Amino acid sequence: MVDFLRQQYGLSSARIKRLVGYDNVNYLVTAGNKKYIFKTYDDAEMLPWLEMETRMLCYLQEQTESPQQYPAPIANHKGDYVFLAIIEEGKTAQPVRLLSFVDGEFLGDIRWTDDTYASLGEFLARMDLSLLSYKDITLKAKQSPWDLQYLHLNKSFIHHIPQPEKRKLVTYFFQQFEEQVRPHFDTLRQSIIHNDANEWNVLSKNGSVNAIIDFGDLAYTFLINELAVSLTYMLMGQDQPLEKAAITLNHYHQILPLKALEVDLLYYLIAGRLCTSLCQSAYSRAKDPTNTYASSSEEGAWALLDKWFTINPTQASNTFREAIGVATKEVPASDEALAYRNEHLSSILSVSYKKPIYMERAAFQYMYDRYGNTYLDAYNNIPHVGHMHPKVVEAGQRQMAQLNTNTRYLYDELPKYAEKLLSYFPKKLNKVFFVNSGSAASDLAMRLATTHTQKEQLLVMEHGYHGNTQKGIDISHYKFGNSKGQGQRPHILKATIPDTYNGPYQNNDGTAGKQYAEDVIRMLQDQNADIAAFITEPVVGCGGQVPLAKDYLKTLYPYIRSQGGVCISDEVQTGFGRLGEVFWGYEAQEVTPDIVILGKPIANGHPMGAVVTTTEIAASFEQGVEFFSSFGGNPVSCAIAESVLEVMEEEQLQENARLTGLHYTQQLKELQQTYACIGDVRGSGLFLGAEIIDPSTGKADTEMASYIKNYLREKYILISTDGPYDNVIKSKPPLCFSKRDAEQTVETIAEALQKYYE
Repeated sequence: MVDFLRQQYGLSSARIKRLVGYDNVNYLVTAGNKKYIFKTYDDAEMLPWLEMETRMLCYLQEQTESPQQYPAPIANHKGDYVFLAIIEEGKTAQPVRLLSFVDGEFLGDIRWTDDTYASLGEFLARMDLSLLSYKDITLKAKQSPWDLQYLHLNKSFIHHIPQPEKRKLVTYFFQQFEEQVRPHFDTLRQSIIHNDANEWNVLSKNGSVNAIIDFGDLAYTFLINELAVSLTYMLMGQDQPLEKAAITLNHYHQILPLKALEVDLLYYLIAGRLCTSLCQSAYSRAKDPTNTYASSSEEGAWALLDKWFTINPTQASNTFREAIGVATKEVPASDEALAYRNEHLSSILSVSYKKPIYMERAAFQYMYDRYGNTYLDAYNNIPHVGHMHPKVVEAGQRQMAQLNTNTRYLYDELPKYAEKLLSYFPKKLNKVFFVNSGSAASDLAMRLATTHTQKEQLLVMEHGYHGNTQKGIDISHYKFGNSKGQGQRPHILKATIPDTYNGPYQNNDGTAGKQYAEDVIRMLQDQNADIAAFITEPVVGCGGQVPLAKDYLKTLYPYIRSQGGVCISDEVQTGFGRLGEVFWGYEAQEVTPDIVILGKPIANGHPMGAVVTTTEIAASFEQGVEFFSSFGGNPVSCAIAESVLEVMEEEQLQENARLTGLHYTQQLKELQQTYACIGDVRGSGLFLGAEIIDPSTGKADTEMASYIKNYLREKYILISTDGPYDNVIKSKPPLCFSKRDAEQTVETIAEALQKYYE
């Protein structure tokens, strides 16, 4: 190679050092007191692209007053900047070229200051301003997975990311890109850009950006992509990424003005570049596990992507708009939004919190309001596998685009999902009816029970809640027992909640459960009750997250069956692995019900419910008038519900609920040792309650519980309160909730209590 450089470029006594490269081999060449970069490429088909890049570099040299800002192409003795040559004997001719060495410190080697971010914006703006009028037909034809307008070219690499929890995050941002960015492709400004101004391509002197190298990723693309790509790398490791990005944007805008739409989309474009990098790293590792260069920025990219989805896109847009002096979008105040809602809806439809939250978007365990705030969702159990889970979204979109019809037609989604769902139950529970909600499921369960038993009396649980239909209210003490409620119907009997914290029997080794059950049995015998069905939740949510005392159902179920009744477990809140140790709440009691009610999480918020029962009970029901639900079990609902089970299996969310729940519970119990107002911590998995009391009296402290709930709301954490006295802090988050999320929640509760007692 020394002889080659002398013959082609007249460089004598050259010293050569090989450098790392991604898809080509680079050499640092030192001849006398001058340095050069010699570049070789394996693919001869790259020659037209290298010639194009050379033309553009020559153009930039003409445009700049400082030739050291960009590499300068150097011609060989024939006047060629790029040509095919045989470097080593026995090898074929390959493209080669020589560039001037650009002096400076890589940004990756220095400590960045605000001035560094400012100078980066100014440098990129001047370069892009020079390129705005430059045209090259060859570059317009280039399609590269590193060009954000072709982000979709990376989608086939997602499966190379081994961790399912990471794959879902990347897939989520792919979906968001399609929803938020692609509709604006025709209106975004386009230009030739460098497209890879990362910390190892941008150089500085005295902390300010002075040069840029490696134009191999040149693209004719959206102008804003220049900043999106650069900021992707420059924000890695930063605690306040939006603030740093704002500095760069502000200084870029002063030289090359940006448009509001461009900065509005920047959040999604940065996410897109992160996903590109991570997909390419995963693919490169799959091809060559020894290639560490391709994955050199992977750790930083994952850290930034994890942080990125905790940022409300509206906050990013507002920050970026303010940086360029553009007004933020106007949003009505929450009280105005509430007034608008009440114009058309009844005010009896309650809202959460003293100050309602005006929501706009959500992702996994986070929710985003209209004003740019991000809320950690420690409360919503309906988005079971996480808000907007991409696999669930994709399942609904795909099926909706193919077929959505009523259940009178044959289609595979219905029996396929039914088979999948029933595989999670004991063999005796082998028939399923699909409906539109948990409330409709409760209603149907009552019809099944009374039809099968030919009885009317129903035994229900104190503080139980089973839906908003008339039958649902009839069997929900939480509703009919309210001071404004309808009262208890004559055919309804009520069992005292087997609460081992507040009740008369408190030894939860099984003796209390038997005692509570025996009390119910005596009550039924005294009233000569002829029970059609006994219905309860395994953990009574509206009762204050109260788990049924150990062996309660084990004692009571046999009696109900002995006098001809059936046993119903309402798993609307406790099912699908939420309790961690068990998939269904009834399993914790070591019993099997005759009928199971499902709802809420079954389809991650899509309106769906189900009743699972035995062949015998289903056969009794079949003797009556036909049952038909227009939408219960429609193709879209089944596709979405099946995807929920797939996600649970892939991401091992039941195990996450178990482990996170144990950690969450331990954190709360440790806090209980400091604050006596936490009277009890109960529940399992991610279905927990903390009872708040007045330590001096031991009685419920509703005011304190409300204070904690609303304090957390002001700190952007969502929890709720429940129980007969509304004094139980209730947490039942999406199952992707992490130990870190649990710690943040408990730390904020501790902060609330500390301030309260100051």
